[in-house]
Amino acid sequence: MEKGRRIVVGIEGSGYAKAALVWAIEEALHREALVEVVTCYSPTYIPASPDLGYVPFDGANLISEVEKLQNEVVESAMEIAGNPNIEIRKTIKKGKAPETLMSIAEGADMLVVGNRGRGGFAGLRLGSVSQAISHHSPCPLVIVRTGLIEE
Repeated sequence: MEKGRRIVVGIEGSGYAKAALVWAIEEALHREALVEVVTCYSPTYIPASPDLGYVPFDGANLISEVEKLQNEVVESAMEIAGNPNIEIRKTIKKGKAPETLMSIAEGADMLVVGNRGRGGFAGLRLGSVSQAISHHSPCPLVIVRTGLIEE
């Protein structure tokens, strides 16, 4: 692998993200690139006490659930792509997806996301993350517009 070739892929567990990862894996074969799979998370809020209201919680259980989700999506996408011999780097970062993905994608060959994520409305052509990234990506951006791969 040539030094510096890197494709960053944002995943959050949806079938759209899995389709984007499969596309990126296949592209990485042609480019002899590393695939960096990035999953962003925000802390959940839990009740602290009647006086304090809710406080952020991002304990070990949350992070281990995010790791589990990321591993399942990567394993499934690799299987769909035929288990090619490529290097996968897994990154989990706390933060808002658009800003976090663009920060990690600095210097990458490309940033890849699905056209939609878990939220939103079925009729949308682009999700909020892909829409935000499309205006400010620090590198070439690929928005994989595809049917949903079963979650």
